[in-house]
Amino acid sequence: MTTSPLDLSFVRAQFPALAGDWIFMDNAGGSQTLTRVADRIRDYLLTSNVQLGASYAVSRQSGARVADAHADIAELIGAARPDEVVMGGSTTALLYTLSAAMAGQLRPGDEIVVTNCDHEANIGPWRKLEEKGAVIRTWAVRPDSLELALDDLEPLLNGRTRLVCVTHASNILGTINPVANIARLVHRHGAKLLVDAVAYAPHRAVDVAGWDIDYYVFSFYKVYGPHFAVLYGKHEHLAALPSLNHYFIDRSVIPYKLQPGNVNYELAVGCTGIVDYLAELGERCGATGPRRAKIVAAFDAIAAHEEALAERLLAYLRGRNDVRVIGHAVADRSLRVPTISFVVDGYRSDEVVSAVDASMIGIRFGDFYAKRLIETLGLAAVNGVIRVSLVHYNTLEEVDRLIEALGNAMPQRR
Repeated sequence: MTTSPLDLSFVRAQFPALAGDWIFMDNAGGSQTLTRVADRIRDYLLTSNVQLGASYAVSRQSGARVADAHADIAELIGAARPDEVVMGGSTTALLYTLSAAMAGQLRPGDEIVVTNCDHEANIGPWRKLEEKGAVIRTWAVRPDSLELALDDLEPLLNGRTRLVCVTHASNILGTINPVANIARLVHRHGAKLLVDAVAYAPHRAVDVAGWDIDYYVFSFYKVYGPHFAVLYGKHEHLAALPSLNHYFIDRSVIPYKLQPGNVNYELAVGCTGIVDYLAELGERCGATGPRRAKIVAAFDAIAAHEEALAERLLAYLRGRNDVRVIGHAVADRSLRVPTISFVVDGYRSDEVVSAVDASMIGIRFGDFYAKRLIETLGLAAVNGVIRVSLVHYNTLEEVDRLIEALGNAMPQRR
């Protein structure tokens, strides 16, 4: 089936913030929120804000709404069952929870592989396990391509490897890593794969079962929703973890045993609006059949539109001999998402961004908590990178306005 282009007038009408004067291009830091997400949060709080698990009707209704949220999110990510969905306040919090749960399963000398290009959320929790005797190995990007090569991962794997932690898409480079291929290699060595998808999930359909991922995590406030997050785990892996909840919450009670204090009910319910939006968007792009197929179609259209946005900006950056794009300088949707970082000769990154602020365009500079990568690249001295992070509600006209603002902010210095 050929997917129709995005109906941008429909898309933009779903995000009230876009009606204002600002252009939002710091979306990797946090996207704008769908009206239907905010409406569901409000409705839950005003009509069914009671504790779950009671016998009276409103409590049963509330419990059903939260259960529906687990089911919707499972469908969104391609999970086999709703209890494979663990919810929490943030990706960082969920990864520290998982690290704490896994700590008791590790023996001194067991090995964990992390990268040098991830957000610190997917490095720090694992490095802390060195205190328990774990050995941490680093899979580094290649200096020339800034890519993670499978040939570099294989020598790091051995019979003591228990976990490999990698980003699905770098929040600096925008590079998409081939997680299905990584999973096959990791599993061949008897280890598990954990994928941080915070920078990937806003841009592409997720298929955790199809890719055979063991653990997968991302935050909804990057995916048009509230400050909330999801951790997927294969059922057998979650079942093997200890309970981090009260002593009377048995390890068999999944996912509650990994949700101490339980979840934020209203935010969980709000996230169902994301799934409905993507399904409706897929319908508008010509998809029929199951809701999951409509979600996939929506992301196909999103990827095509975002590729055009990224190419417009990257073409401008490639045309300047004083600009270095950090990552792929082409917009190929199979290689990258439209999170574009660069530095400019003769300018600190904060200088450029501060000047662009005056044009009422929100972009950003810094290390974006991928501090180890910025230090490896020697970019701390210029205050990190300039990052423009686009999503599907951005337009070519907005990119043109950004290009004009960048031209004014960073005239070439001879």
